[in-house]
Amino acid sequence: MSYSDVLSRMEQAARRAGRDPDELTLVAVSKSKTPEDILEIYHQGHRDFGENRANEMAEKATQLPSDIRWHFVGSLQSNKARLVRPRTWLLHSMDRPSLARAWMKGPGVAPPALLQVNIAGEDTKSGVTPTEADQALSDLVSLGVEIRGLMAIPPIPSRPEESRPHFRRLRELAESLHAEHPDLSELSMGMSDDFEIAIAEGATAIRVGRAIFGSRN
Repeated sequence: MSYSDVLSRMEQAARRAGRDPDELTLVAVSKSKTPEDILEIYHQGHRDFGENRANEMAEKATQLPSDIRWHFVGSLQSNKARLVRPRTWLLHSMDRPSLARAWMKGPGVAPPALLQVNIAGEDTKSGVTPTEADQALSDLVSLGVEIRGLMAIPPIPSRPEESRPHFRRLRELAESLHAEHPDLSELSMGMSDDFEIAIAEGATAIRVGRAIFGSRN
């Protein structure tokens, strides 16, 4: 697959679901890729790139064009928030008060974030449980964080359709929280193996690495 293939499949998936493709953000996950790899996609007009390591993102941000919108999509240690915060367009992995307090330190307005939900209850994944989400949102907002929506990383599927129940549950969770938290408008879900299913279930942002860049370096 390639960048143009992903764009085409995104558009087709959106239209099949009766959605406007312009509602979707493709985050090109560039972890482990070189600045030259990123520039190849950048010069095709793309601006939203995702990283999951604080030091790697901070280094790349100094080498690449300033109009790139960096998305931090990995688990973030509180002591690394200072590296990510000045460079991030959107933090996809806010999940605890200690990170929120670190995120709010520093000059200017802190970038917005998504609440990460451990939608499948996996021991190896970060995020709050679905039953904790309401209270977690209230706690994070009370600390000053602008929460725009939810993010989840379901188990890696053996076939794309296996991800559908997880995506649906995240969407339904967001809908159930909307009355108390009306600013929730974003759903970050879906990766290389299942992004079309995520779009069908309401994703507003998909995080695609391998299908764009190939295997990790």
